[in-house]
Order: sequence, then structure tokens, then C-alpha cells
Amino acid sequence: MSKHTSIAPAEAADRLAIRELVEAYAHCADRRDAKGQMALFTEDTHFVVFMNAKDPKPTQELRSRDALAPVFDDLNKYAATQHFVGQSTVLTLSGDRATGEVYTMAHHLTVAGAKRSLMIAALRYGDTYVKKDGAWLYAERNLYVDWIEERSLS
Repeated sequence: MSKHTSIAPAEAADRLAIRELVEAYAHCADRRDAKGQMALFTEDTHFVVFMNAKDPKPTQELRSRDALAPVFDDLNKYAATQHFVGQSTVLTLSGDRATGEVYTMAHHLTVAGAKRSLMIAALRYGDTYVKKDGAWLYAERNLYVDWIEERSLS
């Protein structure tokens, strides 16, 4: 963790822009804006999913922005989602590259007739960001599922 006694305005702006990128990802997911969500990534992005955060072997690995479409489209199977973004930490920031870690509680509502259920996933993201044409994008996003809880709803 960095300690900031003072911070340059340009660095503060970059840190804020990275936080806004993180929030835009959750916003697009909950609004089913797959194209908007995909636009947050570089063309040659690397997206890696670890359904078991303790297993070093990924469950899924995608290597382009276009490959993200079915992943983001998969959210349409839920009646609703809410992704609550918790702490997001910029770990390194140097010029046009940065790394960070983001915590998210993802709520997924399923409705089947009169039956409603909620799946809550505790997620962490290990991110690499790049600044291109003045905008911060994901160059790499590693999604770690720490645990999943399933509930029946009344």
C-alpha cells in the first residue's frame, strides 16, 4: 500500500479515472450493456476466471475483447443482478500502466415461475490497466471467486 502525503493532480486524476472504470464495469453488467462493458477492455485483453480462488488453474481464459461477448451475455439468464463494488486499490501506477485489486459482492436473482433464488458471489479482481488515447482500459482482468452462497427467496 502506498502512503500519500501529497499527490500530483495528474496522478489523482488517473486514480479517479481507474475507479470510474471499475464502477463502469459493474454498471454495464447490471444494465446488460455488453457492448459498453466490452468497450472498457483493450482489443487484445486477457480475461481469466478462477471459479475457485485457491486453485491456480484457471477455469476460463479469454484473449480478446470480442471473446468477452458470450461471457457478458451470460448475465441475461438472470432476472436481475447487482454488483456492489467494495474497496478498489491501485497497487502500482507508472505513466500509462497501473495494477489494482477490486472486491465485489455480485448478487444474481433467478426467477422460475413462483420460485425465486439468489446467488451471491464474493469476487476479487486482479487488474492490469493501460491508458490509451487518454482513457484507462483493462489490459488484463483476473476474476477470483472466493465463495458462493445460494438462497431461496420468498
